[in-house]
Amino acid sequence: MDPINLCDYEKLAKKLMRPEAWDFVDAGCNDEATKNRNRSAFEEVLVRPHFLVDVGVRDLKTTVLGQEISFPVMIAPAGSQTDAHPDGEIASARAAGKSGTIFALPTASGHGMNEVATASTGPLWFQLYHYNNELTEYLVSMAEKAMYSTICLTVDTPVPSPKERDIRNNHSGPEMSWGSLKDRPDLLQHRSVGIPDTINWDPPGYTGLTWDKLDWIRSLTGLPLVIKGIRTVEDALRCVEHGVDGIVVSNHGGRQIDGTFSAIETLPSIAESAEGKLEIYFDSGIRRGLDVLRALALGARAVMIGRPVFWGLAVDGEAGVTRVLELLRLEFDRALAYCGLKSVHEIDRSLVSIPPNWSARV
Repeated sequence: MDPINLCDYEKLAKKLMRPEAWDFVDAGCNDEATKNRNRSAFEEVLVRPHFLVDVGVRDLKTTVLGQEISFPVMIAPAGSQTDAHPDGEIASARAAGKSGTIFALPTASGHGMNEVATASTGPLWFQLYHYNNELTEYLVSMAEKAMYSTICLTVDTPVPSPKERDIRNNHSGPEMSWGSLKDRPDLLQHRSVGIPDTINWDPPGYTGLTWDKLDWIRSLTGLPLVIKGIRTVEDALRCVEHGVDGIVVSNHGGRQIDGTFSAIETLPSIAESAEGKLEIYFDSGIRRGLDVLRALALGARAVMIGRPVFWGLAVDGEAGVTRVLELLRLEFDRALAYCGLKSVHEIDRSLVSIPPNWSARV
Protein backbone atom coordinates (compact mmCIF):
# COMPACT_ATOMS: atom_id res chain seq x y z
CA MET A 1 0.00 0.00 0.00
CA ASP A 2 1.23 3.50 -0.78
CA PRO A 3 2.22 5.50 2.31
CA ILE A 4 -0.51 7.87 3.46
CA ASN A 5 1.39 9.69 6.23
CA LEU A 6 4.94 10.34 7.39
CA CYS A 7 4.85 7.41 9.79
CA ASP A 8 4.27 5.09 6.81
CA TYR A 9 7.30 6.62 5.08
CA GLU A 10 9.37 6.08 8.23
CA LYS A 11 8.49 2.38 8.37
CA LEU A 12 9.27 1.85 4.69
CA ALA A 13 12.54 3.77 4.89
CA LYS A 14 13.76 1.65 7.79
CA LYS A 15 13.29 -1.47 5.65
CA LEU A 16 15.09 0.07 2.67
CA MET A 17 18.10 1.81 4.23
CA ARG A 18 21.29 0.08 5.35
CA PRO A 19 20.99 -0.54 9.11
CA GLU A 20 24.00 1.64 10.00
CA ALA A 21 22.72 4.45 7.75
CA TRP A 22 19.27 4.17 9.30
CA ASP A 23 20.74 4.40 12.79
CA PHE A 24 22.78 7.47 11.85
CA VAL A 25 19.60 9.25 10.74
CA ASP A 26 17.24 7.95 13.40
CA ALA A 27 19.38 8.00 16.53
CA GLY A 28 19.29 10.52 19.32
CA CYS A 29 21.98 11.23 21.88
CA ASN A 30 22.62 8.86 24.82
CA ASP A 31 19.28 7.47 26.09
CA GLU A 32 17.38 9.33 23.34
CA ALA A 33 15.04 10.83 25.94
CA THR A 34 15.06 14.27 24.33
CA LYS A 35 14.46 12.81 20.88
CA ASN A 36 11.42 10.94 22.19
CA ARG A 37 10.24 13.93 24.22
CA ASN A 38 10.18 16.00 21.02
CA ARG A 39 7.27 13.88 19.91
CA SER A 40 5.47 13.20 23.17
CA ALA A 41 5.39 16.91 24.09
CA PHE A 42 3.41 17.71 20.94
CA GLU A 43 0.58 15.60 22.37
CA GLU A 44 0.31 18.08 25.26
CA VAL A 45 -0.48 20.92 22.85
CA LEU A 46 -4.25 20.67 22.48
CA VAL A 47 -6.06 22.40 19.63
CA ARG A 48 -9.24 24.46 20.02
CA PRO A 49 -11.26 24.07 16.79
CA HIS A 50 -13.88 26.58 15.64
CA PHE A 51 -16.86 25.91 13.36
CA LEU A 52 -19.64 27.70 11.44
CA VAL A 53 -17.01 29.64 9.52
CA ASP A 54 -16.79 29.72 5.73
CA VAL A 55 -13.40 28.12 5.05
CA GLY A 56 -14.09 27.13 1.46
CA VAL A 57 -11.03 29.00 0.18
CA ARG A 58 -7.83 28.80 2.23
CA ASP A 59 -4.48 30.50 1.69
CA LEU A 60 -1.44 28.64 3.04
CA LYS A 61 1.21 31.05 1.76
CA THR A 62 3.57 32.96 4.01
CA THR A 63 6.91 34.73 3.75
CA VAL A 64 10.29 33.90 5.23
CA LEU A 65 12.75 36.81 5.25
CA GLY A 66 10.67 38.38 2.49
CA GLN A 67 10.63 35.22 0.34
CA GLU A 68 7.15 33.88 -0.35
CA ILE A 69 6.69 30.16 0.18
CA SER A 70 3.60 28.14 -0.63
CA PHE A 71 3.08 26.84 2.91
CA PRO A 72 5.04 27.23 6.15
CA VAL A 73 7.22 24.11 5.91
CA MET A 74 10.87 24.20 4.81
CA ILE A 75 13.53 21.50 4.44
CA ALA A 76 16.07 21.61 7.24
CA PRO A 77 19.81 21.36 6.59
CA ALA A 78 20.23 17.66 7.40
CA GLY A 79 23.59 16.17 6.48
CA SER A 80 24.46 12.93 4.69
CA GLN A 81 21.35 12.72 2.49
CA THR A 82 23.25 10.60 -0.04
CA ASP A 83 23.06 7.84 2.57
CA ALA A 84 19.34 7.61 1.79
CA HIS A 85 19.50 8.10 -2.00
CA PRO A 86 22.36 8.78 -4.44
CA ASP A 87 20.71 12.03 -5.59
CA GLY A 88 20.60 13.22 -1.98
CA GLU A 89 20.48 16.99 -1.69
CA ILE A 90 19.80 17.49 -5.39
CA ALA A 91 16.61 15.46 -5.11
CA SER A 92 15.55 17.26 -1.95
CA ALA A 93 16.21 20.69 -3.46
CA ARG A 94 14.17 19.81 -6.53
CA ALA A 95 11.32 18.57 -4.34
CA ALA A 96 11.38 21.80 -2.35
CA GLY A 97 11.28 23.82 -5.56
CA LYS A 98 8.31 21.84 -6.85
CA SER A 99 6.56 22.37 -3.53
CA GLY A 100 7.23 26.10 -3.55
CA THR A 101 9.36 26.17 -0.43
CA ILE A 102 12.94 26.63 0.81
CA PHE A 103 15.70 24.02 0.85
CA ALA A 104 18.63 24.50 3.23
CA LEU A 105 21.80 22.82 2.01
CA PRO A 106 23.88 21.30 4.83
CA THR A 107 27.63 21.75 5.19
CA ALA A 108 27.86 17.95 5.20
CA SER A 109 26.40 17.50 1.72
CA GLY A 110 27.23 14.83 -0.80
CA HIS A 111 26.59 17.28 -3.63
CA GLY A 112 28.21 20.69 -3.82
CA MET A 113 26.63 24.11 -3.60
CA ASN A 114 26.92 24.78 -7.32
CA GLU A 115 25.49 21.38 -8.30
CA VAL A 116 22.48 21.90 -6.06
CA ALA A 117 21.97 25.50 -7.18
CA THR A 118 22.02 24.44 -10.84
CA ALA A 119 19.48 21.67 -10.24
CA SER A 120 17.13 23.65 -8.00
CA THR A 121 14.17 25.73 -9.08
CA GLY A 122 13.42 27.22 -5.65
CA PRO A 123 15.07 29.42 -3.01
CA LEU A 124 18.12 28.02 -1.24
CA TRP A 125 19.76 28.58 2.12
CA PHE A 126 23.26 27.44 3.02
CA GLN A 127 23.79 25.96 6.47
CA LEU A 128 27.18 26.62 7.99
CA TYR A 129 29.13 24.78 10.66
CA HIS A 130 32.01 26.97 11.77
CA TYR A 131 35.17 24.86 11.73
CA ASN A 132 37.88 27.45 11.28
CA ASN A 133 38.11 30.95 9.84
CA GLU A 134 39.56 29.95 6.49
CA LEU A 135 36.89 27.35 5.79
CA THR A 136 34.07 29.62 6.94
CA GLU A 137 35.25 32.46 4.71
CA TYR A 138 35.47 30.11 1.74
CA LEU A 139 32.02 28.56 2.25
CA VAL A 140 30.26 31.87 2.87
CA SER A 141 31.86 33.41 -0.22
CA MET A 142 30.93 30.35 -2.28
CA ALA A 143 27.31 30.54 -1.08
CA GLU A 144 27.08 34.18 -2.12
CA LYS A 145 28.46 33.43 -5.58
CA ALA A 146 26.07 30.51 -6.02
CA MET A 147 23.12 32.82 -5.20
CA TYR A 148 22.07 31.24 -1.92
CA SER A 149 19.75 33.68 -0.19
CA THR A 150 20.56 33.10 3.48
CA ILE A 151 23.32 31.77 5.74
CA CYS A 152 21.93 29.46 8.41
CA LEU A 153 24.55 29.03 11.14
CA THR A 154 24.15 25.97 13.38
CA VAL A 155 25.44 26.80 16.86
CA ASP A 156 24.31 23.93 19.09
CA THR A 157 27.28 21.60 18.55
CA PRO A 158 30.22 23.06 20.50
CA VAL A 159 31.75 19.59 20.91
CA PRO A 160 31.03 16.27 19.17
CA SER A 161 28.26 14.09 20.55
CA PRO A 162 28.37 10.72 18.83
CA LYS A 163 25.22 8.67 19.06
CA GLU A 164 25.71 5.36 20.81
CA ARG A 165 24.09 3.51 17.93
CA ASP A 166 26.80 4.93 15.65
CA ILE A 167 29.52 3.84 18.06
CA ARG A 168 28.17 0.30 18.10
CA ASN A 169 28.02 0.33 14.30
CA ASN A 170 31.48 1.91 14.01
CA HIS A 171 29.78 4.43 11.75
CA SER A 172 31.65 7.68 11.14
CA GLY A 173 29.63 9.22 8.35
CA PRO A 174 29.48 8.59 4.61
CA GLU A 175 32.43 8.96 2.31
CA MET A 176 30.62 11.69 0.32
CA SER A 177 30.23 14.44 2.90
CA TRP A 178 32.03 17.45 1.50
CA GLY A 179 30.54 18.10 -1.91
CA SER A 180 31.15 21.83 -1.65
CA LEU A 181 34.87 21.25 -1.05
CA LYS A 182 35.61 19.10 -4.08
CA ASP A 183 37.71 21.88 -5.58
CA ARG A 184 39.52 22.62 -2.32
CA PRO A 185 40.89 19.33 -0.94
CA ASP A 186 43.42 21.37 1.03
CA LEU A 187 40.57 22.49 3.28
CA LEU A 188 39.73 18.90 4.16
CA GLN A 189 42.09 18.84 7.10
CA HIS A 190 40.13 16.13 8.84
CA ARG A 191 37.75 13.44 7.71
CA SER A 192 34.86 14.74 9.80
CA VAL A 193 34.69 18.31 8.53
CA GLY A 194 31.03 19.24 8.48
CA ILE A 195 29.92 16.24 10.55
CA PRO A 196 30.72 17.33 14.09
CA ASP A 197 28.61 14.61 15.68
CA THR A 198 30.60 11.66 14.38
CA ILE A 199 32.80 9.36 16.38
CA ASN A 200 36.37 10.53 15.79
CA TRP A 201 36.43 14.31 15.75
CA ASP A 202 39.67 15.94 16.83
CA PRO A 203 40.23 18.43 14.02
CA PRO A 204 43.48 20.38 13.81
CA GLY A 205 42.97 24.10 13.67
CA TYR A 206 39.42 24.04 15.05
CA THR A 207 38.36 27.37 16.55
CA GLY A 208 35.31 27.52 18.78
CA LEU A 209 32.18 29.46 17.94
CA THR A 210 31.49 32.44 20.25
CA TRP A 211 29.31 35.54 20.25
CA ASP A 212 32.32 37.57 19.09
CA LYS A 213 32.84 35.10 16.27
CA LEU A 214 29.20 35.55 15.35
CA ASP A 215 29.84 39.23 14.73
CA TRP A 216 32.82 38.32 12.53
CA ILE A 217 30.72 35.87 10.49
CA ARG A 218 28.08 38.54 10.09
CA SER A 219 30.75 40.88 8.70
CA LEU A 220 31.63 38.40 5.94
CA THR A 221 28.37 38.76 4.04
CA GLY A 222 25.40 40.96 3.35
CA LEU A 223 23.14 37.90 3.26
CA PRO A 224 20.60 37.44 6.05
CA LEU A 225 21.91 35.39 8.98
CA VAL A 226 19.74 32.82 10.73
CA ILE A 227 20.97 31.10 13.91
CA LYS A 228 19.87 27.48 14.29
CA GLY A 229 19.80 25.70 17.63
CA ILE A 230 18.38 28.29 20.05
CA ARG A 231 16.83 26.79 23.19
CA THR A 232 16.61 29.59 25.77
CA VAL A 233 15.18 33.09 26.06
CA GLU A 234 18.63 34.40 27.02
CA ASP A 235 20.27 33.15 23.83
CA ALA A 236 17.35 34.35 21.71
CA LEU A 237 17.69 37.86 23.12
CA ARG A 238 21.44 37.82 22.57
CA CYS A 239 20.74 36.98 18.94
CA VAL A 240 18.56 40.09 18.82
CA GLU A 241 21.42 42.14 20.31
CA HIS A 242 23.81 40.83 17.66
CA GLY A 243 21.46 41.80 14.86
CA VAL A 244 20.71 38.39 13.39
CA ASP A 245 17.70 38.13 11.11
CA GLY A 246 16.13 34.94 12.39
CA ILE A 247 16.49 32.00 14.76
CA VAL A 248 15.48 28.37 14.58
CA VAL A 249 14.17 27.11 17.93
CA SER A 250 15.57 23.60 17.77
CA ASN A 251 17.27 20.93 19.85
CA HIS A 252 18.82 19.30 16.77
CA GLY A 253 16.25 16.52 16.86
CA GLY A 254 17.66 15.33 20.19
CA ARG A 255 20.94 14.41 18.50
CA GLN A 256 23.49 16.46 20.44
CA ILE A 257 22.62 16.57 24.15
CA ASP A 258 20.12 14.45 26.05
CA GLY A 259 18.00 15.36 29.04
CA THR A 260 16.68 18.70 27.79
CA PHE A 261 13.21 20.06 27.21
CA SER A 262 11.64 19.32 23.87
CA ALA A 263 11.89 22.13 21.36
CA ILE A 264 8.14 22.75 21.36
CA GLU A 265 8.17 23.28 25.15
CA THR A 266 10.69 26.11 24.83
CA LEU A 267 9.07 27.79 21.84
CA PRO A 268 6.29 29.78 23.62
CA SER A 269 8.60 31.65 26.00
CA ILE A 270 11.22 32.33 23.36
CA ALA A 271 8.60 33.59 20.92
CA GLU A 272 6.98 35.81 23.53
CA SER A 273 10.35 37.37 24.45
CA ALA A 274 11.67 37.88 20.92
CA GLU A 275 8.44 38.50 19.01
CA GLY A 276 8.80 41.25 16.43
CA LYS A 277 12.55 41.55 16.95
CA LEU A 278 13.53 38.80 14.51
CA GLU A 279 11.83 35.96 12.64
CA ILE A 280 11.36 32.72 14.55
CA TYR A 281 11.31 29.28 12.97
CA PHE A 282 11.03 25.84 14.54
CA ASP A 283 12.24 22.28 14.08
CA SER A 284 12.56 19.04 16.05
CA GLY A 285 9.65 16.62 16.00
CA ILE A 286 7.34 17.80 13.19
CA ARG A 287 5.52 14.74 11.87
CA ARG A 288 1.99 15.97 11.11
CA GLY A 289 0.39 18.96 9.52
CA LEU A 290 -1.30 19.53 12.88
CA ASP A 291 2.19 19.90 14.40
CA VAL A 292 2.86 22.71 11.94
CA LEU A 293 -0.27 24.52 13.11
CA ARG A 294 0.70 23.94 16.76
CA ALA A 295 4.16 25.42 16.22
CA LEU A 296 2.79 28.46 14.40
CA ALA A 297 0.21 29.04 17.12
CA LEU A 298 3.02 29.03 19.70
CA GLY A 299 5.04 31.64 17.85
CA ALA A 300 6.89 30.16 14.89
CA ARG A 301 6.65 31.77 11.48
CA ALA A 302 7.48 28.50 9.70
CA VAL A 303 8.88 25.07 10.53
CA MET A 304 11.59 22.80 9.18
CA ILE A 305 11.66 19.02 8.73
CA GLY A 306 14.76 16.83 8.86
CA ARG A 307 14.38 13.08 9.33
CA PRO A 308 11.21 12.86 7.17
CA VAL A 309 13.29 14.09 4.22
CA PHE A 310 15.49 10.99 4.54
CA TRP A 311 12.41 8.79 4.67
CA GLY A 312 11.08 10.28 1.46
CA LEU A 313 14.48 9.95 -0.23
CA ALA A 314 14.86 6.32 0.79
CA VAL A 315 11.40 5.34 -0.46
CA ASP A 316 11.28 7.22 -3.76
CA GLY A 317 14.01 9.83 -4.16
CA GLU A 318 12.80 13.23 -5.32
CA ALA A 319 9.21 12.00 -5.71
CA GLY A 320 9.30 10.66 -2.15
CA VAL A 321 10.39 13.99 -0.68
CA THR A 322 7.79 15.79 -2.78
CA ARG A 323 5.11 13.47 -1.44
CA VAL A 324 6.27 13.95 2.17
CA LEU A 325 5.88 17.70 1.73
CA GLU A 326 2.52 17.27 0.03
CA LEU A 327 1.18 15.11 2.88
CA LEU A 328 2.20 17.77 5.41
CA ARG A 329 0.53 20.41 3.24
CA LEU A 330 -2.73 18.45 3.03
CA GLU A 331 -2.80 17.79 6.77
CA PHE A 332 -1.94 21.39 7.62
CA ASP A 333 -4.63 22.67 5.26
CA ARG A 334 -7.19 20.39 6.89
CA ALA A 335 -6.15 21.52 10.39
CA LEU A 336 -6.47 25.15 9.33
CA ALA A 337 -10.03 24.53 8.12
CA TYR A 338 -11.02 22.76 11.33
CA CYS A 339 -9.81 25.77 13.30
CA GLY A 340 -12.10 28.01 11.27
CA LEU A 341 -9.25 29.79 9.53
CA LYS A 342 -8.82 30.86 5.93
CA SER A 343 -5.21 32.07 6.12
CA VAL A 344 -1.94 31.17 7.81
CA HIS A 345 -1.83 34.73 9.10
CA GLU A 346 -4.96 34.18 11.19
CA ILE A 347 -3.20 31.60 13.37
CA ASP A 348 -2.61 32.86 16.90
CA ARG A 349 -1.97 31.66 20.44
CA SER A 350 -5.68 31.30 21.22
CA LEU A 351 -5.89 28.23 18.98
CA VAL A 352 -4.00 25.96 21.36
CA SER A 353 -3.87 25.10 25.03
CA ILE A 354 -0.64 24.11 26.79
CA PRO A 355 0.07 23.01 30.37
CA PRO A 356 0.44 25.99 32.75
CA ASN A 357 4.02 25.13 33.73
CA TRP A 358 5.28 25.36 30.13
CA SER A 359 5.75 29.11 30.53
CA ALA A 360 8.89 28.50 32.59
CA ARG A 361 10.44 26.02 30.18
CA VAL A 362 13.25 28.03 28.63
